[in-house]
Amino acid sequence: MSVSNPFMSPGRLPCAVVHCRACARLVAWREAQVRRVPPRYRAWVERHGFWAKPLPAFGSRRAWLAIVGLAPAAQGANRTGRMFTGDRSGDFLFSALHRAELATRPASVSADDGLRLRGVVITAAVRCAPPQNAPRPHELRRCAGFLRADLAALQRLRVVLALGRLAHDAVVRLLKDQGSRLPGDMAFGHGKEWRLPGGLSLLNAYHVSQQNTFTGRLTAAMFDDVLRRCQELAGTRGRPEDMGEGATT
Repeated sequence: MSVSNPFMSPGRLPCAVVHCRACARLVAWREAQVRRVPPRYRAWVERHGFWAKPLPAFGSRRAWLAIVGLAPAAQGANRTGRMFTGDRSGDFLFSALHRAELATRPASVSADDGLRLRGVVITAAVRCAPPQNAPRPHELRRCAGFLRADLAALQRLRVVLALGRLAHDAVVRLLKDQGSRLPGDMAFGHGKEWRLPGGLSLLNAYHVSQQNTFTGRLTAAMFDDVLRRCQELAGTRGRPEDMGEGATT
């Protein structure tokens, strides 16, 4: 299947994401979490330290699937230094990836735990933990260059899976900013899918937040179905994929 990456475009790439201090509100919040470690994480922090910087993408540089989340959790990825690692949302996501044979382990607890992804990159619309998990519009715009750089770097990209409306909107906004011709109705909806320019596919799923998974709005079976559909669209079901970390900006 011939697929071209519509996120590739000329233009200056942003600085390395871990050095970014563009949003004063987010910088202050992410760094303040070092002083607010819950008792259950204190032994972990003593052993591993506290990240408190913007998050790079995590996964394979040869990924065919890019999973786009919203932002790091204050005591999750902001603490551990890896996307969706160290909280209940990550527990749900990595367990599903392992069931789909896209991750080598069913849980992600630290950046040095040896877990690797198979044909997948996990990235996000915003790279710093926002207060109340609610980034502001100008913060989403400032982070857009990092998301574009992550997606543009994936020469084998075939499917983008957006977790939640804000992640979906961030992907669509990137495409519009680059002049891509898109279908008229691209409103977010769980299980919805679109064919993008170049043959790429965009899928939606409810975010793997506790608000969704604890209430049953998103079940493991529902998310398994979405991952299965990603594999079907990419033609990768039943085929071994490469493993590796990296794909960072």
